Amino acid sequence: MRNNLTQLPLYLFCCLSLWIFFIEMAMSQNTTIPVKVGVVLDMDTWLGKMGLSCISMALSDFYASHGHYKTRLVLEIRDSNRDVVGAAAAALDLLQNEEVQAIIGPASSMQADFVIGLGDKAHVPIMSFSATSPSLSSLRSRYFVRATLNDSAQVPAIRAIVQAFGWREVVLIYLDNEYGNGVIPYLTDALQEIDTRIAYRSVIHPLATDDQILEELYKLMTMPTRVFIVHMLTPLGPRLFTRANEIGMMEEGYVWILTDGLTDILSTLDPSVIDSMQGVLGVKPHVPRSKELESFKIRWKRKIQQEYPTNESFELNIFGLWAYDAASGLAMAVEKLGPTNFSFQKSNTSRNSTDPDTVGVSQIGPNLLQSLLSTRFKGLSGHFQIFNRQLCSSAFQVVNVIGKGERGVGFWTPENGTVRKLDSTSKPNLGTIVWPGESPSVPKGWVLPTNGKKLRIGVPVGQGYSEFVKVTLDPSSNATEVTGFSIAVFDAVMAALPYAVPYEYIPFKAPDSNAACDYNDLIYQVYLQKYDAVVGDTTILANRSLYVDFTLPYTESGVSMVVPTIDKRKKNAWVFLKPLTWDLWVTSSCFFVFIGFVIWVLEHRVNKDFRGPCSHQVGTIFWFSFSTLVFAQKERIVSNLARIVMIMWFFVVLILTQSYTASLTSMLTVQQLNPTITDINELIKKGERVGCQYGSFIYEFLITSMKFDESKLVNYESPEGLDELFSKGGIAAAFDEIPYMKIFLAKYCSKYTAVGPIYKFDGFGFVFPKGSPLVADVSRKVLSVTEGAKMLQFEKAWFGKRPNCTELTSSVSSNSIGLNSFWGLFLIAGVASSVALITCITIFLYQNREALINLNPPSSIWRKIKAMVTRFDDKDLMSHTFRKSDQLPDKRHQGHGCSYSLASYTNCPPSPSSLLIPTHSNFAFFSEQGMPSSGHGDPISPNRPMSPHILFEDELSNINHEQINKMSCPKILSKDVMVNSHIKPKSSKCKLNIVENNSRSLS
Repeated sequence: MRNNLTQLPLYLFCCLSLWIFFIEMAMSQNTTIPVKVGVVLDMDTWLGKMGLSCISMALSDFYASHGHYKTRLVLEIRDSNRDVVGAAAAALDLLQNEEVQAIIGPASSMQADFVIGLGDKAHVPIMSFSATSPSLSSLRSRYFVRATLNDSAQVPAIRAIVQAFGWREVVLIYLDNEYGNGVIPYLTDALQEIDTRIAYRSVIHPLATDDQILEELYKLMTMPTRVFIVHMLTPLGPRLFTRANEIGMMEEGYVWILTDGLTDILSTLDPSVIDSMQGVLGVKPHVPRSKELESFKIRWKRKIQQEYPTNESFELNIFGLWAYDAASGLAMAVEKLGPTNFSFQKSNTSRNSTDPDTVGVSQIGPNLLQSLLSTRFKGLSGHFQIFNRQLCSSAFQVVNVIGKGERGVGFWTPENGTVRKLDSTSKPNLGTIVWPGESPSVPKGWVLPTNGKKLRIGVPVGQGYSEFVKVTLDPSSNATEVTGFSIAVFDAVMAALPYAVPYEYIPFKAPDSNAACDYNDLIYQVYLQKYDAVVGDTTILANRSLYVDFTLPYTESGVSMVVPTIDKRKKNAWVFLKPLTWDLWVTSSCFFVFIGFVIWVLEHRVNKDFRGPCSHQVGTIFWFSFSTLVFAQKERIVSNLARIVMIMWFFVVLILTQSYTASLTSMLTVQQLNPTITDINELIKKGERVGCQYGSFIYEFLITSMKFDESKLVNYESPEGLDELFSKGGIAAAFDEIPYMKIFLAKYCSKYTAVGPIYKFDGFGFVFPKGSPLVADVSRKVLSVTEGAKMLQFEKAWFGKRPNCTELTSSVSSNSIGLNSFWGLFLIAGVASSVALITCITIFLYQNREALINLNPPSSIWRKIKAMVTRFDDKDLMSHTFRKSDQLPDKRHQGHGCSYSLASYTNCPPSPSSLLIPTHSNFAFFSEQGMPSSGHGDPISPNRPMSPHILFEDELSNINHEQINKMSCPKILSKDVMVNSHIKPKSSKCKLNIVENNSRSLS
């Protein structure tokens, strides 16, 4: 009992709260503000019925989920009866009589064009979910809001498809009304951005009969273009494809691309129409899947079947979803305004007047417009947002009509272009597409016209180089025969195409039949559509490509200069100096002297061949160095450093002499003809007359680019005419393209040569109209023909076997060999010689360092250098070459059967300056004690007793006066011959005895 009493207040509180809630709900329902909204649709069309049902369901769903909102939209429905005037009258009635605050509709772009003006006048937003024409945006209406996508939003997706498959020409088929004409400028601009040309525009009236449609289709069949972009609505669109299927335009090779006008309603079309559209591609706005969408489709299907039970073909499309979102967005915008004055400013005229000037002005129109533009939410069709007074576009889906319906093959997004799936990892292309005729291969987009006409191929007629194009007329049959190298190449290229192309050659003659044709005039005939192509020796130029398209070149090209030649071989007595340039001559001479000097330094102290009087040594330096030129040197090399230097030098001399010989031989035997002029600037400065082929672009090239005076240019028409001009001295040089120059030089190679730089051009190519689909296929076959063996056969057939003439070169330069070709060799030889020289001097200074240190400290640097030079001039007694020669017995005294030894006996102590004076190997000096002096030992081993056989005989001459004066006693040879006997010994205590021994040597 107590528990029940405690719960009683809580129970009473809940009941009171519920009672208050229901009272407020009742009061809110009684206080909602009705807001009138007009609906203008074609009620007898499927679009009108579907749109109205979606709008009513949208408001029902919106207020069911937002029951507490203060405003309620009340629909005022009017039928426009598929008429522009009817739509305008319905809108006027709604504005004048019902004073609606907004109008949803009308259905078509043409109707909207009239209604927009009324909305601007009454300040009432006109909100259309199906008027897609881009031309409506150009009206710049403030109160027109497009709750659908602009038709131009799908143009980038269509352009991406055309670009992905490389189609270069398309045909546009569209309705002749506001809807059809609105998107064409955008399509044209978009296709031009990818270099795709609109070959034809097929404009069909909305009320066209089947016969008129067939007539237009038959016209399209006779054209080469097979890519059609269709921008239509029902019922004309389905009729077009039914007739196209009947006459065979849905077979293999055709391409049909639909805009969203037909793609959006593919699911509602009759199955027979779908059968006629097999292989068609289409684009439509992408609608993301959601639970709300699936639920709405089920409920809408149930509702529409209840309203129209006899019709089972009704299908929901994107326009119904846009109608649903438009109504929901308008309800939100009105609710944002809250309770306000939803009234009109009245006019002074009667209520039933039909005068547009009597329309009142909405008081909340501007505020409602701003509220509508700022409304954003997630609708059934996707994200709902108005930007620039129209629905923002997102992604488009690409579908392929297969079987009984459509199949998605990819998407297009502004960020990623064409992709298979809407994710970041999707491949940037479309899925598998089944084309018309159930073909899996991508159509090339064009075929040859089926009107039975042949391609008209223009060929030049002239008296020039007939090897390229030759036109002959048969007098008996009056038939024209066209032959030549260019004709043979073109025939081979066309025969290599995977399809047959009928064509005929039409000669093009200049107005003056006796003159050669002008190639610019001939090419311009293609631009004027008098010819379908031009075949001949036509050069690819930038200014010509502005009017026509060229294939890839089938020959090389370039402009070069041809001049006469003269023979100077026997007129120059100093030709032997020309193989080497002056700097190489000077460098070689300097290196010969330098190498000779290095060898002398390395060999002077150890080699008898490099000793002697000063003049003899200088002569030896020059003789030895230059004799290496022919490897005739007789001097023996004993120093290892000198041998290393000579190895390097022999390598340099060998290469230098061989190069000189080859160059001189070439000058005396091969290079016989020299050009008279080698520099183009020389022609311009001297004002020489030059020749160029008549009708060629070179005439303008020489004037504009090379700055030649026009009065100095002389035209010729044939190789014979050019030779005649040269022979008569009419011109000093001629300019022409390389293919022509090769033919000319093949005939007159002994008289002329090509000199100077080659000015590059793109070569000869075939000419087609701008945007011709044949250009790509022909260019590919040109590559295959020029890379094969056929090209050699054509050249041999039309140019023959050319004589062995000098080939065209980019410039004529001297054959002399310059220093830049040998500086590496000289560098190696110079470095090796310098290193050897520095090494030799370093070793010499190191060995004589004590003598350099023991000089008097006050001695000047010059005195030290002089002392070192004097010591360097002496023989290197440590060298094995001198020791070896002294160990040999003297043959002059072997016959006496005895040997002599000289000993001196004196009371004086041994002097460090006393020398052993060797005569022949049988003589030696001894001290008074009869023993060899320890101060006169072997210079290599001073602790060893001196052998009488180790000093040379001529060393005696090296003893100067100062040395002899310092001796304790003079040295006397045997037989009473005194050495330097004119010098008196300072000491009388010394005497010299001659001791004669047997023929044995003193040990």
